[in-house]
Amino acid sequence: MPAIGPLPSGHPPVKARKIGVLLVNLGTPDGTSYAPMRRYLKEFLSDKRVIEWPRAAWFPILYGIVLNTRPKKSGKAYDIIWNRERNESPLRTFTRAQGEKLGQRMAGEPNVVVDWGMRYGNPSIAERIDALQEAGCERILVYPLYPQYSASTTATVNDKTFEHLMTKRWMPALRTVPAYHDEPVYIDALARSIEKHLATLDFEPERVIASYHGIPQSYFRKGDPYHCHCQKTSRLLEERLGWPKGRLMTTFQSRFGPEEWLQPYTDKTIEELAKQGVKRIAALNPGFVSDCLETLEEIAGEAAEIFLHNGGERFAHIPCLNDSEEGMDVIEAMVRRELRGWID
Repeated sequence: MPAIGPLPSGHPPVKARKIGVLLVNLGTPDGTSYAPMRRYLKEFLSDKRVIEWPRAAWFPILYGIVLNTRPKKSGKAYDIIWNRERNESPLRTFTRAQGEKLGQRMAGEPNVVVDWGMRYGNPSIAERIDALQEAGCERILVYPLYPQYSASTTATVNDKTFEHLMTKRWMPALRTVPAYHDEPVYIDALARSIEKHLATLDFEPERVIASYHGIPQSYFRKGDPYHCHCQKTSRLLEERLGWPKGRLMTTFQSRFGPEEWLQPYTDKTIEELAKQGVKRIAALNPGFVSDCLETLEEIAGEAAEIFLHNGGERFAHIPCLNDSEEGMDVIEAMVRRELRGWID
């Protein structure tokens, strides 16, 4: 074997070996106007993990109808919750804060570099992996920010990560954080957050709705464990809170298209509770790590309106864990567990 000669002129120096942690959330448009909304929706709804229909059947609908009508409607919804101070969606604000606070908590590990990105939109997974490599990271832990696993969420983050690594001559070693729907630290954080928020209310909810993002029933029948993960989260949470069975109700929101989705539906359940005479409820979103369109506009806004319009009197939305101390306890615990063997 021939001897290896000196490095070519201009070859970049080898950086100190570091370990990267990349928090990845679903994604966000860059603005609420038509163009950025269409760009975001195109990327999101073109993902085969999200819409599993044959491309020949789905693309004419996507490009002929959805991308011509939905950007304007979605833009109006985003505009209601938009963070005008930073000119960005709350999801980006909270995900950035989670990355920054995790970096502070990991400051005692000098070789760990923390970053954050989005599956759809900016900053992209590819961009941030490149940035971590440029910072000298030879090992990277990718953290899909979804407590309950679904192919349409966790798997597509991993897909995109590996897809980008396929372009690399020198690939970093990679780990991914698994679902943590039943981890004691996560259940305890949810329970503490609920208890703290309910203590601030001037009424006691008769029912508390745990609303998870839905998936089509067909995905569940194909073996997606998401429904089971959601049900287990709710059961463990109810036990941790010491509530009688039935006070915490599991529902599913955000259905799209003509297929049957996981049931019971959140909007229908809330409407029915009001019609049955329930006057006071609270709602939370255990499947969302950060408040976003689906929690702030769909639940805190639309669901509250449905309940009050049909006879309910008091409605409270319990925020997601976001970058709270409880939320950061979960993220830090999961990261430290998955970094075992890479850090002392």
